[in-house]
Amino acid sequence: MDRFPVRPLQFAMDRIGNDQLVWSRTRPEFSVFLNALGLHVPYFERYLIRAMRNAKDHVADEGLRRDISAIIGQEAHHAKNFVLLNQAFARRYPLCGRFDTEAREYFEQRSQRDSLKYQVGFTAGYETFTFLSGMIILQNYDKWFADSDPILKALWVWHQVEEVEHGAVAFDVYKALYGEHEWYRKWMVVRALLHIAGETTKTYAHMARVEGWLRNPFKAISTFGFLGSMIARLLHAAMPVLRRDYHPRHHPIATTQQNPIQIAWRRYESTGGNVLEIDHAKMALIMGIKPE
Repeated sequence: MDRFPVRPLQFAMDRIGNDQLVWSRTRPEFSVFLNALGLHVPYFERYLIRAMRNAKDHVADEGLRRDISAIIGQEAHHAKNFVLLNQAFARRYPLCGRFDTEAREYFEQRSQRDSLKYQVGFTAGYETFTFLSGMIILQNYDKWFADSDPILKALWVWHQVEEVEHGAVAFDVYKALYGEHEWYRKWMVVRALLHIAGETTKTYAHMARVEGWLRNPFKAISTFGFLGSMIARLLHAAMPVLRRDYHPRHHPIATTQQNPIQIAWRRYESTGGNVLEIDHAKMALIMGIKPE
């Protein structure tokens, strides 16, 4: 979480066809969950960029100011790629164009009218869950990711690695500016979770319906059971966040052994490795093991 780089990666979203959007063959429901979660993400990321830029002038610590610049750079590249992915969603799912517009307008309006305290607080609350989801998802790579479309797998691995890397920045900015307002921080965590869960559920239900997963009652129960389990995982992981002495660096997930995919991916990318597509052979190369 220190001195992390900005990686200007551009994924080949123009090569993603309708038949590739349910991209995880290991667990198709996971594909749709991440797709649904990700649809409003680029517009939050633009909100984050504005919030961090507004806050930077009020931050004195040079190390934190450097990290603010880095998170702005990382999130700008995330937003650029995910906006293009949303265009692919709109071609397959009839309501996703409308959902995309609603998310964009919501965050644009909020960024104009929210106070600096709300901007920083909501950003810190939201980043709580991108940080936690990054660790949870990479820890479950074999269950959810292993057999997946190479481009979309690469996109999400990159995104999750960087969300963990900058997972403490928004929190540190909030503590630097409003650290005495602890209850407000906790409320922003709850506020962010409600927004994430609401937007994800709405989009997930639509995508699942288009995929035909709701026609059979047993499949429908299984489909929404997976959604519920993912939200429950995030809620459970967020419990330590509500402690007064909480810091992302000290979260129980973060203080155990680092995920080997994070370590290997960062090492491979930093030495010039191409991480824009990841299939079985590429992941084996990244991890330094012989492919089966």
